[in-house]
Amino acid sequence: MQTIKTANPVGPPNTGGPIDWFRKFMAILAVINLLLVGFDSSYIPLRDIYLQQLPPVVIAYDKIKGIEPHPETEKYLETVHQLTLALQQPQSSLETPPVENLLELLRYESEGMLKENPFMAAGKFGTFAKIQRRMRQHIGTEYASEAFQTFWTSNYLSSHNLSRELNFFQTQINPLIASNYFRNVDEIGQVVDEFWRIDIFFMCLFGLEFLLRTFLRHRRISGLRWIDAMLRRWYDVLLFLPFWRGLRVIPVAVRLQQSQLVNFDRILVQMTHEPAAKLADRLSRFVMVRFINQAQDSIREGTAAQSLLNPEPAIDLNNVNEIEVITDRLLQLTIYKVLPQIKPELEAVLHHSIEGAFKDSGVYQSLKAFPGLGNLPRDFTEQMASNLAQTTVTVLETSYSDVEGRVLFERLSQEFNKAFRQALGDRQTQEEIQILLTDFLEELKLNYVVKSTHTDPEATLAEMENLYQSEVPPSLPSLQ
Repeated sequence: MQTIKTANPVGPPNTGGPIDWFRKFMAILAVINLLLVGFDSSYIPLRDIYLQQLPPVVIAYDKIKGIEPHPETEKYLETVHQLTLALQQPQSSLETPPVENLLELLRYESEGMLKENPFMAAGKFGTFAKIQRRMRQHIGTEYASEAFQTFWTSNYLSSHNLSRELNFFQTQINPLIASNYFRNVDEIGQVVDEFWRIDIFFMCLFGLEFLLRTFLRHRRISGLRWIDAMLRRWYDVLLFLPFWRGLRVIPVAVRLQQSQLVNFDRILVQMTHEPAAKLADRLSRFVMVRFINQAQDSIREGTAAQSLLNPEPAIDLNNVNEIEVITDRLLQLTIYKVLPQIKPELEAVLHHSIEGAFKDSGVYQSLKAFPGLGNLPRDFTEQMASNLAQTTVTVLETSYSDVEGRVLFERLSQEFNKAFRQALGDRQTQEEIQILLTDFLEELKLNYVVKSTHTDPEATLAEMENLYQSEVPPSLPSLQ
């Protein structure tokens, strides 16, 4: 047999303190990075909420996203602010020329805002529609332009409570207009997004860690190339890709599980329960049918008989002929354990055989006819059967433990195998056995597949999970 050497087994992972803490630290950094990515992805859709709840954060983060106040809406709010200041001046009223000019300017800017829709660039169609709806409902008109033109008049403001009307605008309309913005574009026409300046720190850190981790794994495991170690940790590449940042949830979840900060086992089991049951059921049937089909093909083509009659040299992993060792072990069990236990049954069989042989002889019938000798044949056969059984067991034990006897046993085994192979070499015998084995495998395949369709795969999976939970020990942390 050809002998090959297996790779040195890899020892248990090092679960020392520094490595464990480093793994936890990197997992926490990955979580922080994922939270930043999530905040950045949600910033534009949820900017209005952030503006109401966290104004300082919005002021700072607008610069990273290239966001600036829209000039038109900013000018409109500035005009409203000037009107508020003018009305707060001593001896000022709605009829004074400065206030009248500001009201006229607001009517003009309102008309321009409604026609040009400065909210379109930011995609804030809902905000623009909400402004118009609130103004129409407040004034009680059908058109938004008419509502604005009416609101910014001295007659309307003087006939209503001025403070209440200005407060309505400041609380209901002003925040909506203030939420509008303008995003700068770069030289290639893309909106400015400076999030990479924050993300580059994490990308470089995870990239260096990926190279170091895979290199150490390559050095630790014999025969593992560096590129293969990288392929085994493919999901870590998602941590330093400048695009598809949302996919970083995959390596983050893996790191949290490996660092034992979070245990996702139960979540994964429940999420994949039904698909896993269906897949396992189909896979088990596929494997069974595939195995039986290959066995049938091997029998029909004669390769199974050929490998039995003329075995080819096989790969040997440990310089041990496992078949010979198993045969030797079975012989030991038979001679030293089984035969002594079945000695009474063996005596009964021998007694029956010897007595049957004697009954057919004339000597047996003559002895039974003599007075006083009727029981002699029976006693003789019982004694002979007992002696033969004891002698058989003793001879086998003595011969098998003796060196020369062992040689004779091996010679007997070789001759038996040779004679058995020659007998199987008969063409008619092979064809008959092939037909019988093929039909048996076909029946097994049909019965197994048909019966398996009547079983509930989810019940089987639930039983397996119960066995796993009751017997599996706690898993050790992994270094990967």
